[in-house]
Amino acid sequence: MKPDIYGDFLKDYQAGNHDLEVLLNNNYTLSEDFPVDAFFREDEDLNDIEVFALNLCEGEILDIGAGAGVHSLILQRNNFDVTALEISAGACEVMKQRGLKKIINANVMDYEEKKYDTLLMMMNGIGFCGYVDELKNFLIHAKNLLKPNGQIVFDSSDVSYLYEDEQAETDSYYGEIDYQYEYKGESGEWFSWLYADEGLMADLARECGYQLQIMFRDDDNAYLGKLTLL
Repeated sequence: MKPDIYGDFLKDYQAGNHDLEVLLNNNYTLSEDFPVDAFFREDEDLNDIEVFALNLCEGEILDIGAGAGVHSLILQRNNFDVTALEISAGACEVMKQRGLKKIINANVMDYEEKKYDTLLMMMNGIGFCGYVDELKNFLIHAKNLLKPNGQIVFDSSDVSYLYEDEQAETDSYYGEIDYQYEYKGESGEWFSWLYADEGLMADLARECGYQLQIMFRDDDNAYLGKLTLL
């Protein structure tokens, strides 16, 4: 069984160890401290994109890649019908401890038990796809999870600024970035995380049978998108 380093540090934070040190290695710059507390924020800590996104939620909601439940818990407290879906067993344990009622421990690509009005994917939740081709596969699969008038609410960023001072030496899309967690002297497996700019999302949306609406942009190259079926 693969180690669940992500779930391990979330469990430790939930247990009261708020001074833990998690490193996030990547393939474009020096390692960075990973802000675990971002997964334990409250309503007043949300950024503008997140506030806008939660206001778009309606009907039965599936929070994909829910982490420690920051968005699901806020929705639940406001009487929304929300289910958190998370691949990390440790993260699911944390959400249960925090009082979340509906939790599914699964890979979303293997899940199609029910259809929802809103698929919520925050904190660049589409990033789990890793690669452009896999994002396309997800968008096709997501049709199995959406009711006829359903929506996908997500945020992402244009990260081209990371490479402004150097010439990319790869044919891959610049938003495909490799990461690795380090915690308590243990290194997790490298994984690819995708940041999709607006143009890429618009192209994939049309190709996969969706309409993309950009609902909000911030000053840091991030945006909030809504996808609906054509």
